[in-house]
Amino acid sequence: MKFGLRLRGGLIATLILFGAPVVAPVGAVFVSSSALAQTVQSISVEGNRRVEVETIRSYFKPGPGGRLDQAAIDDGLKALIETGLFQDVRINRGSGGQLIVSVVENPVIGRIAFEGNKKIKDEQLTAEVQSKARGTFSRAMVQSDTLRIAEIYRRSGRYDVRVTPEIIEQPNNRVDLIFTIEEGVKTGVRSIEFVGNNAFSSYRLRDVIKTRETNLLSFLGSGDVYDPDRVEADRDLIRRFYLKNGFADVQVVAALTEYDPEKKGFNVTFKIEEGAQYRVGAVDFRSSIPNFDPTSMRGYSRVNVGSLYNVESVEKSVEEMQIEASRRGYAFAVVRPGGDRNFEAHTVSVVFNIDEGPRTYIERINLRGNTRTRDYVIRREFDISEGDAYNRALVDRAERRLKNLDYFKSVKITTEPGSSSDRVILIVDMEEKSTGDFSVSGGYSTTDGALAEVSVSERNLLGRGLFAKAAVTYGQYARGYSLSFVEPYLLDYRVALGLDLYQREQKSNSYISYGTKTLGFSPRLGFSLREDLSLQLRYSIYRQEITLPSYLANCNNVVGSSAFNPSPAFSAATGIPLDPSTNGLGCYNDGEASLPVRKELANGKTLTSALGYTLTYNTLDNNKNPTDGLLVDFRQDFAGVGGDVSYLKSVVDAKYYTPLVSDIVGLVRLQGGMLNKIGSTDLRMLDHFQMGPNLVRGFSPNGIGPRDLNPFGTQDALGGTKYWGASLELQMPFWFLPKEVGLKGAVYADAGGLYDYRGPTSWTATNEVNAPGCIPSSINPSSTGTCTGLVYDDSKVVRSSVGVGVIWQSPFGPLRFDYAVPLSKGKYDRTQEFRFGGGTTF
Repeated sequence: MKFGLRLRGGLIATLILFGAPVVAPVGAVFVSSSALAQTVQSISVEGNRRVEVETIRSYFKPGPGGRLDQAAIDDGLKALIETGLFQDVRINRGSGGQLIVSVVENPVIGRIAFEGNKKIKDEQLTAEVQSKARGTFSRAMVQSDTLRIAEIYRRSGRYDVRVTPEIIEQPNNRVDLIFTIEEGVKTGVRSIEFVGNNAFSSYRLRDVIKTRETNLLSFLGSGDVYDPDRVEADRDLIRRFYLKNGFADVQVVAALTEYDPEKKGFNVTFKIEEGAQYRVGAVDFRSSIPNFDPTSMRGYSRVNVGSLYNVESVEKSVEEMQIEASRRGYAFAVVRPGGDRNFEAHTVSVVFNIDEGPRTYIERINLRGNTRTRDYVIRREFDISEGDAYNRALVDRAERRLKNLDYFKSVKITTEPGSSSDRVILIVDMEEKSTGDFSVSGGYSTTDGALAEVSVSERNLLGRGLFAKAAVTYGQYARGYSLSFVEPYLLDYRVALGLDLYQREQKSNSYISYGTKTLGFSPRLGFSLREDLSLQLRYSIYRQEITLPSYLANCNNVVGSSAFNPSPAFSAATGIPLDPSTNGLGCYNDGEASLPVRKELANGKTLTSALGYTLTYNTLDNNKNPTDGLLVDFRQDFAGVGGDVSYLKSVVDAKYYTPLVSDIVGLVRLQGGMLNKIGSTDLRMLDHFQMGPNLVRGFSPNGIGPRDLNPFGTQDALGGTKYWGASLELQMPFWFLPKEVGLKGAVYADAGGLYDYRGPTSWTATNEVNAPGCIPSSINPSSTGTCTGLVYDDSKVVRSSVGVGVIWQSPFGPLRFDYAVPLSKGKYDRTQEFRFGGGTTF
């Protein structure tokens, strides 16, 4: 790095910033003790302009007996130098015991400017440097600021940065300070290698760490920028990953970085010593606390005999046991895990020792760095407060909760000694980060067509920990808006209150002949029952109506004085529908929507009022890109709390991920649902389940299940009240591509079914026998005054398919391409072998 100073305005000089440590300004004079042997009677000050005389004199303090001896003079001189206010300090002896202090004050900085900086704004650099406008100029401080600016650029991956400080002298002992910056090019990570990894491939380990290799799309992110702190953090991520998978002796020996001048980037190599993989051989509980039964803690252990040794399971067990002991009145109980390795059998016998810990109390909880977030937002994440017994497990839990808030770049809780030996002070150090988002999103799918969304959200509204979001969606077939608000601590309880207002419009397309408009409001309450178990209670009220082109509903007419709303009549003898052109049913020549659709249209706007809940069990290792764990959702909604409809809808969806071999991940998915009628109110077609590729890939949206068979109509999908589905999928990387590309493939097999339509099947009209072509049919079960029965297919056929897919975790958002071939299907099902969907935020 190059440093230098240039004086402008016709005056040229050199400011030396580096070399031997500066002890005193140039020209500072230390007078010998013999010269000052006489008693000092007075102190006079020369050369000062801004600093008061008395301020300078105050640095020379008489010693014992009131005499200003040589030691006191030396101390005063050093103190003046250390203030950084003076370029030069000299001490001389005058007549009559006079001490003369001659000073040359440092200039005052008139302004600070930055030139050449394009990637980092002036405001950020101004906040980082110590030199300030209208402050005192200091060579040492300028040196420090130069290094600090260079370090900021290094953190952003620009290691070729050059920073040159320049001084412009101004009248009245003032200077302007200008930092000229040559930013250089971005320095990335060209390669990431692993040495000593046998159990896990390099491809798998690259998914564990945060550092990424430079690729063609790196300009959309910053993970490929070399950051030594991030590389060091990656060492710990690798170690934790091995410890979770049974490698109790693992060591990440080093993270070696080497700059490659030819590639103009860094090569990073992680050296790993894996050791053996261990399983849990035994789990035991011991206690030294009188009257405390250690076996009562067995229910709080997440460590099971025979399972792989998992350090995270041990840590979570310790935390839950220690918290439970505290609840039972053992406030100072400490749970210490121990392990005895059997090197031959490769097992670990885990012992949880429960002992009486030191009687230490929390004196204070000091918060530092929360410039925006209110104190109470941070303190409510603690299950302990000032005056309580110190419990490390609860402190660790609070730190984890604060990190999960995603309000801070970093959170660290440390302890300091309190006012006495049994008191500690908790220090919570935080660094705030931006919590607001403005996004413009776009996407396309074979179902919804092109789609765009503009949204504004804030995770920490007003620093109060509130969440708010507003979004507007506009697309070919889907439009609407939504407003969301979440209060995570309702009435200071760990209960989240959510409010959602939304409006959606779904337009007709090639898969459905009708459109829908929905306006709704939904308050909800969220509870965290355990770390892996959550419950949501909700109430939903929404108004819904169907829209339909007039030509698809023009058979709703009047013949004479009689209502006439026919479907094409079928011959009782042959079961063949009559030709509408010869039977007075010409309104079918341009098509006609199915009977349930037209009946919904005639009913107008319908109000639904429902209570519901969702129970979620989640043990996934990664919610965005899972490779191990179980996710189960069970939902029920009861409609009939007022409104126009009533039903009970139950849905379950379970996904199980497990790693197999060579970075291949297996996925098993089971899903099912049931819709039950309650009371005398008929079920609407719109409340039925509609299924397609969301159940069995290879079928079109709404392509599975009961369907109107009217050959002269739109043959709409009617939906069903029961469905089930099962899927087996293998996800695997493309080993010949860099990990950073984010591509992986999938092969899968799906099976499922949708059946048992319970919606409208007839439309009663008066004197329909006068209607042309109205002939009772054995296919359409007739009744008095009814001649408009619905003919539909509701066969309980198992639909199945096999297919392949490409999954891309792209910088533009998640994208997926699927090609599936149906193996079995219903006679009237509709297929769609290729399907694509995805979106982005930019």
